[in-house]
Amino acid sequence: MLRRTILFMSLAAAVLAGGAGAIAHAVGDSEGSLSKVLAVRLPKTPLTAIDCAKIEGLCEVQSGANLFYTDRAGRFLMVGRVYDMETRHDLTAARLLEISPETLVGGAAKAAAIESPEGSSPTTTSQSVAAGAERVSIADLPASGAITWGSGAQTVTVFSDFRCGYCGQLHQALAGMNVTVIERPISVLGTRSISDAVICSQDRVKAVEKAYKHEPLGPTRRCDTSGLDANEGFARTHGFTGTPVIVRSDGAVVHGYRPPAFLAAWLKEAR
Repeated sequence: MLRRTILFMSLAAAVLAGGAGAIAHAVGDSEGSLSKVLAVRLPKTPLTAIDCAKIEGLCEVQSGANLFYTDRAGRFLMVGRVYDMETRHDLTAARLLEISPETLVGGAAKAAAIESPEGSSPTTTSQSVAAGAERVSIADLPASGAITWGSGAQTVTVFSDFRCGYCGQLHQALAGMNVTVIERPISVLGTRSISDAVICSQDRVKAVEKAYKHEPLGPTRRCDTSGLDANEGFARTHGFTGTPVIVRSDGAVVHGYRPPAFLAAWLKEAR
């Protein structure tokens, strides 16, 4: 049983035979045995590396710039995100950034890279949407659920969690750009009380900075926090299960952290 981690998304039995995959790196007998099993059960998925030591009870399997997980016997295929609930870290997102800084870290794997248990069509996840392919309308969300900061002709909305490390990195990246940011807090990691305090702070912009730095937020007042309820309802409706989620002025969506160079080019593409 996992003591420190929780796995989201799908769980499927992998039961195919045939084919083989080439693994560039495997550590120990456990990984070697698992590689042989997966080569048979996932013959169309090229395997790059396997690591059964990082997360108790799970083996992390890398396929190019993508990740998925299995048990040590290779019977169950798990596509999703693993969180360490003690440290509040998204372990999958951290590994994806290590593999490739350009990876869409809001999801655990790109759908096209991992075959389905039947081997006929790719496994899908709500986070594996190509940048800009997904669009939403945020026009009806109340201003009371947002903190606006920065200045610039281009505007971007960010759904964030103040204890999400990649949200903090995105915050820093956007702060160095000539953009106006509309930050809409949502509680993914059980941080609603922090969001309430930020929204009800006398200086919301300073409170955002302090929240990301884990500093005391200072004086707060009673205020209407229904705007945060609206943010979270919107996030649930549109499948925003991780943070950050970035929404361009034309409604285009990107899940996960992206570096400044990508953001600058992507924002210029707004319709």
